[in-house]
Amino acid sequence: MQFPESWLRAFANPDLDTDTLSHRLTMAGLEVEETTTAAPPFSGVVVALIKEIAAHPNADKLRICQVDDGSGDLLQIVCGAPNAAAGIKVPLARVGAELPGGMKIGVAKMRGIESSGMLCSARELGLSQDHAGLLELGADATVGASLRTALDLDDTIFTLKMTPNRADCLSILGVAREVSALTGAVLQLPSFEAVPVTLHDRLSVTVKAPDLCGRFAGRVIRGVNARAATPAWMKSRLERAGQRSISALVDISNYVMLELGRPTHVFDLKRIEGGLTVRWANQGEQLELLNGQTVALAPDVGVVATDSAVESLAGIMGGEATAVTLDTTDIYLEGAFWWPEAIMGRPRRYKFSSEASHRFERGVDFDSITEHLEFMTRLLIDICGGQVGPLDDQIVNLPARKPVSMRLARCHRILGVPVSRAEVEGIFTRLGLPFEVQEGDVFVVTPPSYRFDLFIEEDLIEEVARIYGFERIPDVPPMARAKMLTSPEALRGPHALRARMAGQDYQEVINFAFVEEAWERDYAGNTDPIKLLNPIASQLAVMRSSLIGGLLANIIHNANRKQSRVRVFELGRVFMRDVSVVDGDLAVAGIHQPQRLAGAAWGPAVEEQWGTPVRQVDFYDVKKDVECLLGAQGANLECLADTHPALHPGRSARLQLAGKHIGWLGELHPRWAQQCDLTHAPVVFELDADAVSVQAFPAPTEISRQPVVIRDLAVWAGLDVSYKDLLNTLTHVIESNATLGIVKDIKLFDVWRDKSAETSEKSMAFRFWLQDRETTLDDARVEQCMALLLEALVSAHGIRQRA
Repeated sequence: MQFPESWLRAFANPDLDTDTLSHRLTMAGLEVEETTTAAPPFSGVVVALIKEIAAHPNADKLRICQVDDGSGDLLQIVCGAPNAAAGIKVPLARVGAELPGGMKIGVAKMRGIESSGMLCSARELGLSQDHAGLLELGADATVGASLRTALDLDDTIFTLKMTPNRADCLSILGVAREVSALTGAVLQLPSFEAVPVTLHDRLSVTVKAPDLCGRFAGRVIRGVNARAATPAWMKSRLERAGQRSISALVDISNYVMLELGRPTHVFDLKRIEGGLTVRWANQGEQLELLNGQTVALAPDVGVVATDSAVESLAGIMGGEATAVTLDTTDIYLEGAFWWPEAIMGRPRRYKFSSEASHRFERGVDFDSITEHLEFMTRLLIDICGGQVGPLDDQIVNLPARKPVSMRLARCHRILGVPVSRAEVEGIFTRLGLPFEVQEGDVFVVTPPSYRFDLFIEEDLIEEVARIYGFERIPDVPPMARAKMLTSPEALRGPHALRARMAGQDYQEVINFAFVEEAWERDYAGNTDPIKLLNPIASQLAVMRSSLIGGLLANIIHNANRKQSRVRVFELGRVFMRDVSVVDGDLAVAGIHQPQRLAGAAWGPAVEEQWGTPVRQVDFYDVKKDVECLLGAQGANLECLADTHPALHPGRSARLQLAGKHIGWLGELHPRWAQQCDLTHAPVVFELDADAVSVQAFPAPTEISRQPVVIRDLAVWAGLDVSYKDLLNTLTHVIESNATLGIVKDIKLFDVWRDKSAETSEKSMAFRFWLQDRETTLDDARVEQCMALLLEALVSAHGIRQRA
């Protein structure tokens, strides 16, 4: 929000300089982002009167002006401005003056005629971009006076960075209320005296949507002069507040909005057919707005309509069909209270915002509508003339102002300082917050109609802190018991998981939990994702139920920027429908929110180097990474062939740990790899973070001093027999037979099949490590064990030993 300091001081003028006032506002929560002067630095420019003007003898477009600068002698100035004329007052840069940009003025000859100074346009003085002619000054300007003084160009422009909850400060009056409360300066309110009614014309207005409009007021004014000039004081304030002067009717409406925080709308009465109806839009209706944009309306958008057409977007922007023009003579002045919930998000849906919607979606005072319309009516009559009709006011559905309680003891505990009861009473009084004090020093405050940010006890404590002064609250270190919190050694938190992934050459990414709906369909097989009511972008419309889509987007982003190797992971929550979930402190009914750990690898398995040939990462590389992540439990990881919407059907697996499903691992499906324009398919995995956060507790065992015996066993097995089946059989027989307790490890080291022969068998070679804790193994005991193992495989799977 931008405004000139002089406008603010017209309402509250504390005995503080600009810098101190700026600091006080900032420390009270109204951050002053920037302060600048109304005009850039320049010197030596005064008000001058053109006394005489004559044509230049050597140039058609130049003229010779005799100018009175208040010194007593006329100066000769050569000027080419088309509006230069005798009798007007204009800025004169005297000899020796310095203009914005460092330009210095001296005596010069222009086509043989001496010129002692320069008459200036607004752009040459840095006041605006207008360079069509000289800047014409008012007839009351004193000749010879400094231009900076005459136009108050040293006025400071404040730019405030407002927080979304302080809608009451989106006006000069609102900021002035804060200044008055902070400094004790008297608050000068404008006059809201009713304007005498001179005609009896009314416009019928029907409010059909009480959840859209809580109060609607308006009046007919006839015979206005829309071509009347906006007063210089109003135009100056508007321009210094960042508003462009358009016409008297529009300027007055903007002025009231900036000064009082009251957005209003002015209809051209002659362009309204019948009466007005306030309602929700019908599906398929359209409206051409004042900005030239034509929008398609939805049933959750409020409108003001006639019997035949929609005339404006309620609380957002008026329509072109009933807009006032310079030919307008009869108007309907409207002011209303629109429910913030009915305005929120609608302007963003149409990809624009307006000053009115910016205020209404945060909450606008609903109690002073008629007073503000009387104030605006007075401005209209004084500037544009006209006859005034009676003010109609419909109160339909206003917000209830629920009292908010604040315990003084709780305030002391939160702030850490014992603010006295009397001082709290003074703070609430200066803020204009009606209150009563109940037993036990409990302040019960009824929020005013312009405060939409006071709901809970902490809101009132914040008000006390702001006005009391954050700088008065001492820096006291917190006091707490130094008690160590214990955590199970078998539990690995999120930081440990991240560290383990980073240690395996993966980089962490953090993606939006909002994703494209196509990602859910293609990568997760989710045809009913959780949709957002108000997405931040059209493509981020649903909540993710898988992390895979975000990781693939990271790979595509890097691949498009010529990165040849990408390894990324993400630890985050996913969101799925689940009717069994009930509301809780960290739960939402019907939505399951588990935490997942996902990773993706693309490109060479290892970074390019001289000692290892380039090889693309494959399933087994990433499987090993997952096993390393699991630590000691990695040996128990089972990969079961299964299908997943995002993964290659023949190169993917469902992961199990101790018989429990924990996630998926595999290559990206060729269809999606081609769609992503990736030359190689990434390998991805997604795990249940809770399942991998618990690790087996280390169990120390005695190390045997006896030598290890290694034996190999090669067998012929059917093509349908898997290594996992054989390993499970061997593990079971070892656990059930005490004689086989000396078998310490088993590895498959060779798989071979004679492709030239038509056979339904494959050769599998196992290596066994045997060791006894107490004695050295002899051949007889070793051979006995090997025979038992072979016998178990033969009986369970019908294999035969390979010679």
